[in-house]
Amino acid sequence: MEEKNKGFGIKTLLLVAFISIVFGVAVTAKFDMTNMTTAQNFWKEPSPAQVKSEAVVSVPKDFVDLARKLSPIVVNISTTQVMKERPMMPFPEFKGPFDDFFGDDPNKFFDNHPNKEFKRQSLGSGFIINKEGYILTNFHVIENATEIIVTLSSDKKDYKAKVIGQDQKLDIALIKIKADGDLPVATIGNSDDIQIGEWVVAIGNPFGLGGSVTAGIVSQKGRVIGAGPYDNFIQTDASINPGNSGGPLFNTKGEVVGLNTAIIAGGQGIGFATPINMAKEVLLQLKEQGKVTRGWIGVSIQELTPELAKSFGLKDSKGVLISSVNPGDPADKAGLKAGDIVTAFDGKPIAEISDLPRTVASTAPGKSVEVRVVRDGLEKTLFVKVGTKAEEEPQDKTQGEDKESTQDKKLGLSVQPITPDVAKRLGITDTEGVIVSSVKPDSPTATAGIRRGDVIKEIDRKPVKNVRDYSKAVKEAEKNDVALFLIMRGNNTIYIVVKLKGSQP
Repeated sequence: MEEKNKGFGIKTLLLVAFISIVFGVAVTAKFDMTNMTTAQNFWKEPSPAQVKSEAVVSVPKDFVDLARKLSPIVVNISTTQVMKERPMMPFPEFKGPFDDFFGDDPNKFFDNHPNKEFKRQSLGSGFIINKEGYILTNFHVIENATEIIVTLSSDKKDYKAKVIGQDQKLDIALIKIKADGDLPVATIGNSDDIQIGEWVVAIGNPFGLGGSVTAGIVSQKGRVIGAGPYDNFIQTDASINPGNSGGPLFNTKGEVVGLNTAIIAGGQGIGFATPINMAKEVLLQLKEQGKVTRGWIGVSIQELTPELAKSFGLKDSKGVLISSVNPGDPADKAGLKAGDIVTAFDGKPIAEISDLPRTVASTAPGKSVEVRVVRDGLEKTLFVKVGTKAEEEPQDKTQGEDKESTQDKKLGLSVQPITPDVAKRLGITDTEGVIVSSVKPDSPTATAGIRRGDVIKEIDRKPVKNVRDYSKAVKEAEKNDVALFLIMRGNNTIYIVVKLKGSQP
């Protein structure tokens, strides 16, 4: 009898569980809860069922239904910005970055003249990602704005908006309005899934016209256009013009896959959108903190050209060259050094210079990751604990020892020590090294790209702390066909290969 009751109890529990699941699914479907991400339900994404059912999308007959459905999601943004104008310096084309060392600073004439302020109006676009009034747009649309007005496409009403968070490096901003009732929201797609040649639709406010719809295809992915350290743009030939900035790029399923961000001046059919997945990585930080905290290891990097790869004894140019390591930062503590070639970070291959900043930035601070490098022709594995960028970076204040300048005719280069006076005039805090005072035109160093004002830190991996070190290193380098210089230019350090073979004295 007890066994019978026990069996009955199990059946009853199973039945109740089944009914609960069915009821839960029904309720979830009714309230569209499966379309919300677990990221605090902040934005809407397609459900797995929708993704599967719409995996194959044919060429649309037209875009009428998409335009009708998606236009209410897009908003027009107008801003008022206070700009400062500095008085113009006469004949600026005759002013060089190193000329302050040799003569008076013409800027001193303007030191007592205050900058003039003027107001500028600008227009842009954005799209609603949350029914409570959160809107995603470009940082440059709202930068320095004293007033932001959002106009809804649905009822043409104007609302004052406030900035919730902004990220200049990714060029995105999150703003918010207080509207009457719930707002229509965009469905955020997966930009990793888009394909070259796929149809896309851009909606925005070009030239202040408002509500313009254009269509085209994805021309390319992963474009680097020099807009910032995390360039990874979607290129499209859907018409994007001034005023489209901040507006959405939709796929044919009506999902946002990009944020229209940049154009090439004078170009036609060449527009760029930030992949929406990059924005999703930081949206919650913008909402909760108002800013973005990224991973940081404290290195300067440069492209590994075929010439540099040969100088380092490598067979190919895959990887990223570390040109300097900040003392005390995570990379330094992990044992990374200038001259290391990074080939993998946290299990992800690093093939091009843009790969490393994006990979490090997307890594959670505090995480210990594996870094694979090539050092002196040998593979090496190190472990670095990712940190966050410090407010100020430590500076080496060691002063040079020598007072005399030196000239090398074969290199076509004249250098001199960095005295405290020179350092003060040029705004240099690190006085270790030698400064280039002149470069002979058509010389090997000029051809390689070394400029007057560069600070030489190494030659062929040998430290150059003063003029004596420089002279010694140059004598050794001139025995070879090429010399590898490490120079500091402004706040950056880079490697430069100087070809010596066949050069004239």
